[in-house]
Amino acid sequence: MRYDFGSDNTAGMAPAALAAIVAANDGFARAYGADDVTARAADQIRGRLDADAEIRFVFSGTAANAIALSMLAFPHEAVLAHHAAHICTDETGAPGFFGQGVGLIGLPGFSGKIEPAALNAALAEPEVGHRQPAAALSLTQSTEYGTIYSEEELRHLIEPVKLKGYGVHMDGARLANAAAAGFDLTLIPRLGVDVLVFGGAKAGANCAEALVIFDKSLARRIDNRLKQAGQTASKARFLAAPFLGLLESGAWEDGAAHANLMAQRLAAGIATRSPFTLAHPVEANAVFVRMPEAAHARLNALGWACYRFDDGSVRFVCSWATRVEAVDEILEAIAGLG
Repeated sequence: MRYDFGSDNTAGMAPAALAAIVAANDGFARAYGADDVTARAADQIRGRLDADAEIRFVFSGTAANAIALSMLAFPHEAVLAHHAAHICTDETGAPGFFGQGVGLIGLPGFSGKIEPAALNAALAEPEVGHRQPAAALSLTQSTEYGTIYSEEELRHLIEPVKLKGYGVHMDGARLANAAAAGFDLTLIPRLGVDVLVFGGAKAGANCAEALVIFDKSLARRIDNRLKQAGQTASKARFLAAPFLGLLESGAWEDGAAHANLMAQRLAAGIATRSPFTLAHPVEANAVFVRMPEAAHARLNALGWACYRFDDGSVRFVCSWATRVEAVDEILEAIAGLG
């Protein structure tokens, strides 16, 4: 089975990230994040965002998201999110676990983007003692369906939430792909996001993600919180080093730009050479295809791993490592399914 398009998690580490780990392995360094590699990586992220923020590196996006949400909502409260968001569909209740009971309220919207009318309706719900009231909003950029929120779209979602005094979290697991597509990262703090997960794993790092806390009042005793959650690395430089390598070299953006370009090539080929149709706009590194179950099964039988998403479409994901030849090979296989 080939996993070229199964997920951007199936690719290895980008050369710049791997080289940075090797470099960080030379000699001795202070432990628990007090080292120079961690400091430099954090400064690289602050520079990309043009913001002074508290930054910590953790072992997974699930932990980063869940810990971030635990900062924004009490256990008796809930977080508003798109119903297909990773926190709602793929994190096994982690927000509730780390938040000691924090709930999730799923909202509708086309192609992974929250519908503003649905958000406003949720915000207008009366507070009663029998259900968890909303306390925060979670946004995903780029979305689970490979689309990218514009500045205006984000503003229309964030402003009413802020007017209610609620917090805002952004899951940026594929933030590099949004940036490579033209999204201005400096908008994130300016629009009012309180906590951001700055993606590393899908951009070519190992399994590390960065927790970026713009509202520093939320960072009180953050190191105690992370230690209790099992997210404090003794040799923290090995979590930070891949970020440092990717960001200092520009490979964070360059790899994402390549992934986006491969997704465009794949989408164009499917649209012109196959009997299938695209299910969502292709704006980042993911392509969703309306494909009958029998055709999907035949593609899997031919050795291509790709998965059916919750809307019924089949998802293909490109990465920094996707080769043009692989795109053309899978296009030939897909064309032969008709």
